[in-house]
Amino acid sequence: MNKIDQKRDVFVAIADPTRRKLIRILAEVEEMPLHKLTEQFQLERTAVSKHLTILKEANLVINRKAGRETRYRLNPAPLKEVKDWLSFYEKFWNERAILLKNLLED
Repeated sequence: MNKIDQKRDVFVAIADPTRRKLIRILAEVEEMPLHKLTEQFQLERTAVSKHLTILKEANLVINRKAGRETRYRLNPAPLKEVKDWLSFYEKFWNERAILLKNLLED
């Protein structure tokens, strides 16, 4: 499989705080050009672009060319995998909290 066809794991993609911030920013807008995204960070444009590439490889971000600029938007569908994974542990800890509460009340 060549590098262009490679898909990145969504958990790897969201592991970085900069990428999580990019996701949050894009969640609040329809789409945003790279130069506007770069303004949100104390990073070079190249660094922001590399983070966006990782998010794109995980299918979390979709880009399109509009003239000379590249515009990015969030594709939230892959985050469902994260939500589903976390929901198991939410249930697990809620059950443990109930058991602990019952123990403390006895």
